[in-house]
Amino acid sequence: MPEIAELMSKLAINEGKTETGLPGVGLYRTSGSIHRTPLLYQQGLIILGQGAKLVHFGGRVYQYDQDHYLALSVPIAAECEAVATPEKPLLSLVVDIDLGVLNQLIGQIEDRIDYRSLTQGCTHQGLFLAKADAAFRNTVQRLLLALSCPLEAQVLGPGLVRELLFRVLCGENAAALHALATKNTNMSRIEKALKQIHGNFSEPFNVDQLAGFVNMSPSTFHRAFKDVTAFSPIQYLKRVRLNKARSLLREDGVRASEAARMVGYESVSQFSREFRRYFGISPSHAGGVSGE
Repeated sequence: MPEIAELMSKLAINEGKTETGLPGVGLYRTSGSIHRTPLLYQQGLIILGQGAKLVHFGGRVYQYDQDHYLALSVPIAAECEAVATPEKPLLSLVVDIDLGVLNQLIGQIEDRIDYRSLTQGCTHQGLFLAKADAAFRNTVQRLLLALSCPLEAQVLGPGLVRELLFRVLCGENAAALHALATKNTNMSRIEKALKQIHGNFSEPFNVDQLAGFVNMSPSTFHRAFKDVTAFSPIQYLKRVRLNKARSLLREDGVRASEAARMVGYESVSQFSREFRRYFGISPSHAGGVSGE
């Protein structure tokens, strides 16, 4: 069977993201080094076929490579860096986490794993690293092979994605995903709050109302939110807005004043100051880096 890096290299034909034809699954190629920069990571799995990346999150540094994958239980704001060249690009497979499939799988295997002991009384952050063991890598290889053929991707792809998620659930450090799929855990409630933030990031923001939306007291919500995301709700919202603004600036070519308005800023000068402080450049000089 071809190596994972070889399969990814053939499939990731574009610099940046390449769509696969299978919903929720994409490939990334990055041919230049990424200096430490803020990014907004989406909920999902990031599997490297070649290269290594560092993620700075919550005061810790997470390094992942061909032997370890990164799982994001919720969308997080972090900083990343990596070394890559045209001769040896960074290659990655990104798979969204389908909560419906996650719940189905846990329902099928819950008799084999004591999920309560994994989730009760624990604090779970929004990301974790896990070892890519032989079974996990075999599933990745077969998924990449299926993606090489449109018909196989359509027929076999969903089942292979399901199998991949099963491997993650049975692997190390997966307690956060169990908590995500369990009602009334802090993780599941914060995930619900994050969906609300991402769906309404340009609207006026009230932390107490958001806490009530997920049936938590303001103080408990604030503490749980920071446990999961490493930021307070206001700090997280600011990072979401700034990352959305950068996407508007570099992908849609909008003016800084328009980007500020579209993401919820009333003051353009405040937007420019916070953008420069966060990204290290002014909105007019916003550049692009790979997002995965």
